Amino acid sequence: MGKKALISVWNKEGVVDIAKFLEAKGYEILSTGSTGKLLLEKGVKVVSVEEYTEYPEMLSGRVKTLHPKVHGGILFIRNNLEHIETIKKFNIDPIDIVIVNLYPFEDTALKTDNEDELIENIDIGGPTMLRSAAKNFKSVLVVSDPNDYKEVMDNFDSIDEDFRRRYALKTFSNTAYYDSLIIEKFKFEKGQNKGLAMKKVQDLRYGENPQQEAVFYKDPLNIGIADAEQLHGKELSYNNILDIDVVYRIMIEFKETVCAIVKHNTPCGVATGKNVSDAYEKALSCDPISAFGGIIGINGKIDAELANKIGDRFYEVVVAYDFEEEALNILERKKNIRLLKVKKIEPYKFKEVKSVLGGYVMQGNDMPHNFEYSLASNSTPTNEQIKDLEFAFKIVKFVKSNAIVYAKNGKTLAIGGGQTSRIDSAKFAQIRAKELNIDLKGCVMASDGFFPFRDSVDFAYSLGVSAIVEPGGSIRDNEVIEAANEYKIPLLFTRIRHFRH
Repeated sequence: MGKKALISVWNKEGVVDIAKFLEAKGYEILSTGSTGKLLLEKGVKVVSVEEYTEYPEMLSGRVKTLHPKVHGGILFIRNNLEHIETIKKFNIDPIDIVIVNLYPFEDTALKTDNEDELIENIDIGGPTMLRSAAKNFKSVLVVSDPNDYKEVMDNFDSIDEDFRRRYALKTFSNTAYYDSLIIEKFKFEKGQNKGLAMKKVQDLRYGENPQQEAVFYKDPLNIGIADAEQLHGKELSYNNILDIDVVYRIMIEFKETVCAIVKHNTPCGVATGKNVSDAYEKALSCDPISAFGGIIGINGKIDAELANKIGDRFYEVVVAYDFEEEALNILERKKNIRLLKVKKIEPYKFKEVKSVLGGYVMQGNDMPHNFEYSLASNSTPTNEQIKDLEFAFKIVKFVKSNAIVYAKNGKTLAIGGGQTSRIDSAKFAQIRAKELNIDLKGCVMASDGFFPFRDSVDFAYSLGVSAIVEPGGSIRDNEVIEAANEYKIPLLFTRIRHFRH
């Protein structure tokens, strides 16, 4: 029995080099199909799997390596006497190295929804060989990533069980990712066991705090933050990514020009405007103190005028659909500011995942909804008030619950959230507005959840709030409506809640 290595790859990058290396080390190369053909053309002596198993490739290539002489050679335990007798009886040779990568299901999934084409790009033999070799890592080296060929060759004479164990775990990770892609593409159904496809983008310096390790992963089948082009600045941090997520979601929520300034995963100012500079100035005016060190999102192209205004203050990240060249020149004078160009996309459905002790919870994202409402009060809002109510209700879903937003003329005036009672959020926002000399008289008020008591309406009246929007649904809705009627404040019920924990 000579030493054997099985090589069967879709991605041919580097495969000739490692095959020649193994051949020089005395390994007989088993191979299949196009891999075997390439190696033969490049002067590598190859034994085809068909020749070795004495069975032809069949069923349009669906069955090539699913054979006891292949998997027996990979899986048998080298010091198990029964296993040794079995492979001798059936003339099975040991296969000590398995180099396999898989049909490009990910590439296919990004290009088509044609089910037949997708199915034909689901690899069966490849994952089976990989998992067999990974299971028997104590005796078999499994290589599932072409990027690892160099490390294998550089360290070949010192490869030990720990090395093979590391490669086995990487292989199980790769096959799990592959299966998760299939689950995602063919639409995961609620109630099934869940595989989550996550493609590593990069290690992060640390998480929310320096003692927490962190990694950034991409959803491979959808466009998002990982597809952004970083034009300038330091690497993104864990906290940056969380804040960028909020501004990006606000950016795609609006058709009109909007600017969002976010700090600690919560908006501190959002506004629409006639142009990007106008929107920025209005958003900043909501809370210029909290905006310090924040993250800006603009759903348009940043020009030189706006770049100069941004450059006058300290921000961690600026996110936009594009930057004029002069604007880049201005902003790049600041060494550390991150400038991110993101893709202009439409909102789409995706799964949100959070970890809890010993488990995970998953939900669909809070998709944009048409602003539909019923008039709960006797008083009717004006058209301008309705526009502001719609704007405020869009923003309130990005504020930590319990959330209150005061807004007027397409911009936030004060934002309160993250409190354990709704009235406290309302009061917090008012206190912040007072500190900044912002007059709330005539503004509208939006709440992410229903008012459990009439106290929020009483408080709104004391501020001069002109109209209110909230989901409704409290057992005390009648009391809330009575308060609104008492003060002649238009009150809208949306029947849609926007909690954000």
